Amino acid sequence: MSAKQVAALPIKVTKRGKIKILLITSRETRRWIVPKGWPMDGKKPWRAAEIEALEEAGIKGDIARKKLGTFRYRKRLKNGKRLPCKVALFPMSVETEKKKWRERKERSRKWFSAKAAARAVDEPELKDLIRAIAKKPEIVAALITD
Repeated sequence: MSAKQVAALPIKVTKRGKIKILLITSRETRRWIVPKGWPMDGKKPWRAAEIEALEEAGIKGDIARKKLGTFRYRKRLKNGKRLPCKVALFPMSVETEKKKWRERKERSRKWFSAKAAARAVDEPELKDLIRAIAKKPEIVAALITD
């Protein structure tokens, strides 16, 4: 059985029509990841993902109500054990990047091309979801505007 989490996939489209994806570093291992966290009582999954994006990456924008897909990873707990997690991924069109945000001293953030973002993350299913966007950016536009 897997624990459930939610995540935002922060995206912007350049003036030349290229997709950029914002990744952040994890606090412990400094690997590149997407903003994610636990579901929140009384909040829709996409709303919880939107809150995580603000807290972890300092970004605001339009988030899709429909998930792009799911990916799995093993969360390392403070006691050293690993917890299998299944993460629902919600695309988010980034409109604002704050200079100051809650976890800015604990994480770095960086914009990547979709192909570079897929190479930067470790989780195979997340790589696949990002690669799908690189090949068909209209997928995201349809999700965010629905």
